[in-house]
Order: sequence, then C-alpha cells, then structure tokens
Amino acid sequence: MSARVGILGPGAVGGTLAVRLAQAGNEVICVARPDTAAAIRSQGLSLRHGRDVTTVHPEAVEELREPVDLLVVAVKAPALEEALDRVAARPETTVPLLNGLEHVQAIRARVDGHVIAGSIGRLEAYREGPAQIVQVTPSPLVTLASADGAEEALRGAGLEVRIGPSERGVLWEKLARLAPLAAATTITQRSLGELRSDPEWRATLEAAVDEACAVAAADGVVLKRTAQWEILDTMPASVTTSTARDAAAGQPTELDAIVGAVVRAAKRLDVPAPTFERLLAQAEEACRPLLR
Repeated sequence: MSARVGILGPGAVGGTLAVRLAQAGNEVICVARPDTAAAIRSQGLSLRHGRDVTTVHPEAVEELREPVDLLVVAVKAPALEEALDRVAARPETTVPLLNGLEHVQAIRARVDGHVIAGSIGRLEAYREGPAQIVQVTPSPLVTLASADGAEEALRGAGLEVRIGPSERGVLWEKLARLAPLAAATTITQRSLGELRSDPEWRATLEAAVDEACAVAAADGVVLKRTAQWEILDTMPASVTTSTARDAAAGQPTELDAIVGAVVRAAKRLDVPAPTFERLLAQAEEACRPLLR
C-alpha cells in the first residue's frame, strides 16, 4: 500500500530515501530550500549507486502545506530550526534521522503528530548537485524506536528496518561510535581505515568509545564496547563522515549536535569524559580557519 511521504531535506540522506520511496510507488513530496526545490522540479531527483542511475520526479515544494502520512526529517542539525519553519501541515508520523541526542524533543515541540526517533546507518552518500545524489555504500539500515506507520513504507522501499529497544537506545547506539569518528575525521581529514591503522588514533578512538558507552549507561542504555568496535572494524576503510566533509568545505558542521551532545550528557550525568572534551576542542579549533 502506497503512502504520502514528505522528505524534509532531500540532501544526501533524504534524497537517497526519496528516490527509493518514489521508486516503490509512494507519493513523495520533497520539502527544500527554493533553489533545491526548483532544481528537483526541473530535473527530477537522481540517485547514482555504482553504475546504476535512477531518476524520479517527486513533487518539490518550499513549504509543506498538506498533511502527509509520513514525514522524514533528514536535514543536518544546524539547519533544523529553519527547516521546521517549512512544515505548515500536520504529518501523521514524523521520523527524524538526524544525528545526536537532543533533536527529537526539539521536533516534538514544533511538529504535531506522532514523532518516532530513528537513525540511519550503513549509508555513505553525498550530493553531486542540488538534485543529484551519489550513494557509495550498499542499502542503508534504518532503526526506529517503535513500529508505527513508518516501518511499512520504508521496508516497502527495499530498506532494512529494525526496531530498537527504546528511544534513547536508538539514538545512543549510533552516537557511541559516530561521535568519536566525527571528531577524529574532522581533526585529521583522514579516513576510518587510516585512523584504525594508526596506533595513537586507534587508542584515542577506543578511549572515546569507552567514554560514550559509560555515558550511555548512565543514561539508561547499555552498550557493549566490543560490539561498537566490531562495527568500526568492519566498515569500509574509505569511510569518512559528513562532519569532516562539511568542515573541509568551510560549511557549518554537526560537531555540536554529535560530539557536543556527548559532552553535555556526560556533564549532566556526572560521568567523566576527558577524551571527548579534548576531541571537541580540537575539532572546533580545526574548523575555525575554514569557516572564516
């Protein structure tokens, strides 16, 4: 059964999902800034994965004015407040796929309807233009805090969907490994493979993962350090992060939403996190010359 799906932010993540959802027969509405919406209206939205290129022609608007069954929020944290101004209609279900811990409550305060925390993994993608997305990795994994309307549409689009143990569990499970990696790749502009093979950086990443798991435990979420490292050790060596790419391009980054969120949670829960505090300071310093 097809659904009416809004994609708030058809960038790398949102654009990948928009193409796959449209391919599956859903009515997709991309909600974007004026230049991006205009490009999608004139060119369609294309996704290149290996040698395969798929182009779809979803509706593209600057403001969501009609209700949707599902709204996927796929903007990055620095753009969230502005993006939510574009939502004028009530979604039945909203699934935020942002990184971090603090965005779900911010969205609940602004958007009516049911909000289900989610995360997306196994996806490395980037924009080649306002309406062109390149997907580097295989099919992504979406994890949801509950199965309530969103699961069927996402699975129907060929995505793997898992149901997590709790809202905090869904957010922390990804953040515990992403936060160390986002900081390290931003500071060094090196890939995961290079960081793994550097003894000093591997030790730093291990210490940061340990701290993240300790903070998560104090927040009621039990994570296994070995499981986090099994994922990091099996990810492609070429993997980097959008945080590092944004920093290199002199764009606003998600450092505060990702790494800063761990530091703030550690302080709130009275858990020592010296490695994260140091990484955050170094990453912010690395970004300053690029943002001028």
